[in-house]
Amino acid sequence: MPRLLHTGQVIIDLVMAVDKLPQAGGDVLAQSASFEAGGGFNVMAAAQRNGLAVVYLGRHGTGRFGDLAREAMSAEGIRIGIAHRAERDTGLCVAVTEASAERSFISYIGAEGELTAGDLASVPAQAGDFVYVSGYSLLQVGKAQALVDWVLELPKEITVMFDPGPLVDSPDEPLMQALLARIDIWTSNSVEALRFTGAPDIAEALDRLVDHLPAEVLMVVRDGPQGCWISQRGDRQHVPGFKVAAIDSNGAGDAHAGVFVAGLAQGLSALEAARRANAAAALAVTRWGPATSPMADEVDALIRETFGA
Repeated sequence: MPRLLHTGQVIIDLVMAVDKLPQAGGDVLAQSASFEAGGGFNVMAAAQRNGLAVVYLGRHGTGRFGDLAREAMSAEGIRIGIAHRAERDTGLCVAVTEASAERSFISYIGAEGELTAGDLASVPAQAGDFVYVSGYSLLQVGKAQALVDWVLELPKEITVMFDPGPLVDSPDEPLMQALLARIDIWTSNSVEALRFTGAPDIAEALDRLVDHLPAEVLMVVRDGPQGCWISQRGDRQHVPGFKVAAIDSNGAGDAHAGVFVAGLAQGLSALEAARRANAAAALAVTRWGPATSPMADEVDALIRETFGA
């Protein structure tokens, strides 16, 4: 059976809801606050909830945040691939959601920012597996080189899925250039795609991405409530979104990515997987918190409600 091997970073989110962010030097009161597992956990939880077995192939720390991360992964049925704990604790992200549903992040990287070749060898990848790589990982000096070297050695029978994230904005870095040549699936939001390519719109971004990626790559670019675009070998399609009342956009993109890869692993076409991913992201924005991906039956119900049986 296929698995998702997630090589990104699980951190702990301090999730706070405010009417609006304060000006520099200002102060506001939050309506709520809680500690939740976040970062790469969101994608993994989405995939696991939608029928794809998941292995976390990243570091986790010693301390209160490491304990929270392991507890959350265990509760979701996510296997922790690297058995030993790092000496430092897992990192923290302050995630602030405004009344408009827009969110802002301030992150501190901990144990999850380090990874060795030996760590990656803890769980041998198997034919049919999906390997998820986050652009955040390329920013970690204690992790990036070992991760890229490992990915480049993976057999072609293993599908590599790449999410550039909001902090990676150039295809010209040597590690990025090396990694791009091995990517099978690109998944990002529209802002990330436009920044990465310098394009003025999604259509142009998809055209320019072709210049950086292998010929057979499957590209998925999310467009918020409008849904997403998928493109492969020149065949481009817009997959409409679902109308909902959004209250928190935190984790919606992660829900989309996790449900999309789960659909592919179960043999769905890219179009079918994208429709399910759009439904999952729509449901996610109606809930507070980072890991708000729905279960498979909830996705099924929204699709039936929208399109009929």
